[in-house]
Amino acid sequence: MEDQPQSSQQGQGLGVIHAALFRMGTTSLASAYRTLGYKVHHGVDDIRGNPWPLIEQAAEATWPSVPGATPRQPFIREDWDTLWGSKYDIVTDLASPFVPELIKAYPEAKVVVVQRDFDSWWPSFKSQLLTTLFTHPLVNIGLFYEWHVNGVRAGYAMRKVHFGFFGARNLQEIEANARETYDRYFETVRKMVPPERRLEYNMDDGWGPLCAFLGKEVPDVPFPRLNVRKNYSKEERRRYRIKKTAKIFGPWVLALLGVGTAIWYNRSLK
Repeated sequence: MEDQPQSSQQGQGLGVIHAALFRMGTTSLASAYRTLGYKVHHGVDDIRGNPWPLIEQAAEATWPSVPGATPRQPFIREDWDTLWGSKYDIVTDLASPFVPELIKAYPEAKVVVVQRDFDSWWPSFKSQLLTTLFTHPLVNIGLFYEWHVNGVRAGYAMRKVHFGFFGARNLQEIEANARETYDRYFETVRKMVPPERRLEYNMDDGWGPLCAFLGKEVPDVPFPRLNVRKNYSKEERRRYRIKKTAKIFGPWVLALLGVGTAIWYNRSLK
């Protein structure tokens, strides 16, 4: 994880709301925001402590009908501050399903909209997010191990987030509702935020429009283009696949080994 510069916004709530779903250039934009001086929360790279109980509560408060939800009052500004706003200026992918709620909580924040074409985005989202959460053969063992051994509910929290965001009770309903949810999400954001407080940003636009919108000087460095697999060489793509495989499968392998060790130990006591 790269060093985070201190920002004058820090502690005052989210100053910029990034309205783009997972797998929509968030790694590049996170790096760009940091270069401009913002304190940025991006994916699991910036998770400190154990925020998952709060994220799970946010899902239950935002979408009360999610399977297994505990009834809660809707989150207000203080709740979002506790989760992210008191520590960061911008949150990228983990906050993306909650963007309409964040817009209500931070009505003065500027909003950067990045919308990737659905037909190119959905296969990437499905393979990188949904497969890991729902269809990997060791996922349930991993979730059980992480919660009951390590006390971490990351997988359970993210399942609730996805069920709520897509208005679904299972993976099949998530897939069935995907296009409608995608369209409604961006339509809602545009209705909620007036044009003067909203930037429609394309990943090929570079520094100019982003810096003008945020009131920042254009940095004397190239605009970051990170995690763009089509630009990788054959060897880089191979290393990328190995890295992603290890990142996705590693926790489940460790979980399986942990369960197997526990079974062996219990048997050895008999």
